Amino acid sequence: MFEEFSAGYYLGRLYVQPHDGDHAVIHRTDHERMNERLYATGEGVERLDAPLVMKLDGRHFPVLGEEGVPSGTLGLPPSVTETDLPDRCEVFLAKPDRAAELLRYSGYDPGGATDEAV
Repeated sequence: MFEEFSAGYYLGRLYVQPHDGDHAVIHRTDHERMNERLYATGEGVERLDAPLVMKLDGRHFPVLGEEGVPSGTLGLPPSVTETDLPDRCEVFLAKPDRAAELLRYSGYDPGGATDEAV
């Protein structure tokens, strides 16, 4: 779904659709797989529910896993984008170090998701 793009990002193509929730979401299984494949270090017990950090239209935002979202689809709430959403588009996924940095700057609390864009 995502491939190497640069020192800080992976690049992938996802279907994009509006989402009524407070945060961006992808299917829970896709989220866990991406966390395990791209973010996990293989050392000790690691969280697979930590938010991914994606970038679309120059804006970073945390992405959580949720049931009910079609696989391969990114659901975006109005707070993340106010432009017309394309049907399918290129999305950047921050690599682990970059994601941790962006989440830290946004004030992400591992005990709960942040509603704001990163």
